[in-house]
Amino acid sequence: MISQVSAGIRISVETFFQPDHSSVARQEFMFAYRISIENNNSYPVQLMRRYWMIIDAYGQTREVEGEGVVGVQPVIPPGQQYQYISSCNFSTELGRMRGLYQLKNLNTDRIFEAIIPAFDMVVPGKLN
Repeated sequence: MISQVSAGIRISVETFFQPDHSSVARQEFMFAYRISIENNNSYPVQLMRRYWMIIDAYGQTREVEGEGVVGVQPVIPPGQQYQYISSCNFSTELGRMRGLYQLKNLNTDRIFEAIIPAFDMVVPGKLN
């Protein structure tokens, strides 16, 4: 598991290869990832937007951004966490994601960013 704290927000990421949704013959590799967002600030926050940079083993880059995560803009009270699972497909057996969450301090309406640490997705046995 990868974790990083920025702006009082701890973001932890765990990844899972999904062989049942992947095909070596078609060069399709599906991964799931679980993200925990923990609010270590003294005020409630709302996750407003996300930004992802997705890079495959050939250096091909995709950027994805949009409102919230998995269709919601969750409110995270002080000392609490929000967790969700999502997925990403690659045409290579190795991939990397990193990004940012845009959050709002609900006491002041100030917008700030928290860094999503870079994490790798690797087909099991690929790096042995």
